[in-house]
Amino acid sequence: MKKIMTIIGIMIASLVGIIVLFFGSVYVIDKVSLKKESQKIVGYGEKVRVVGQKINVTMIGEGKETIVLLPGFMTPAPVIDFTQLTAELKNDYRVVLVEPFGYGLSDDTSRERSIENITTELHDALEQLEISQYTLMGHSIFGIYSLEYINKYRDEVTAFIGLDSSVPAQGGAEDTQSASVKVLKDFGIYRLLAKISPETIITPPLSTELVEQNRLLALKNIGTEATLNEAVSMSANFEKAAKLTYPVDLPVQFILASESLTDTPGWLELHQDIVKDVKQSKIDVLEGGHYLHHTQAPKIAELMTEFSTTK
Repeated sequence: MKKIMTIIGIMIASLVGIIVLFFGSVYVIDKVSLKKESQKIVGYGEKVRVVGQKINVTMIGEGKETIVLLPGFMTPAPVIDFTQLTAELKNDYRVVLVEPFGYGLSDDTSRERSIENITTELHDALEQLEISQYTLMGHSIFGIYSLEYINKYRDEVTAFIGLDSSVPAQGGAEDTQSASVKVLKDFGIYRLLAKISPETIITPPLSTELVEQNRLLALKNIGTEATLNEAVSMSANFEKAAKLTYPVDLPVQFILASESLTDTPGWLELHQDIVKDVKQSKIDVLEGGHYLHHTQAPKIAELMTEFSTTK
């Protein structure tokens, strides 16, 4: 019996050793790979210094009207994510893509991701570039931040366009992922998951080169200090936004995803309610998922142009 127990003990110890060795290897491979991959990331845009750190801004197109385009939560490479949409818009607009701290090529930050800080940083970046009249266009979570931004800088914003954008009343803003994302980041497990299932990284259908750049930036930016804090701050930011409304004289257009109407009860009605007092508003629903700009860029551009002619 004693011999059997000894053998079992050896087997358990060996198994634990194998597990520790495996995850230790995953960790080391990730850290070494990140260092090598940092040299492969191709730069784009220009850096603007805000509160002592650098925010990356990219401008595409030379149209008379300016659109400031803003990403959804934890989008690793906003400029790449919006490639198809900017290609559709660049002939008629000047598109300004601002990557918040912790996104794309912008610096990471320990500064609190409150709705006040996020919107002030965005405005500071635009102000330095002397961009003072523009349509604000945001995907997903930037629907929440847009309410604070527009009410703070109403004289600069000429319209708001929400791409399947969040609204305060939707609920579900509690932080349920920052702890797990941190583990995936710290131990290199996210790289392993992305290797096993490449679809883990949300990627638009682009060239091989851009898909690879998106992958490199996703591995670099998963679980940045900024995005982890943004997740923690999300509930408070939703609560603050719930006290705000879109100005009655601001043109507002929502372009919603059909799948979101199915996945989120009342998705259409929530958007109808938030613009019920707005003089000029329009809601369109397009076939597809939350990342409509990956699949419906031409139609989005068409709907935007139609709406802008009625402003």
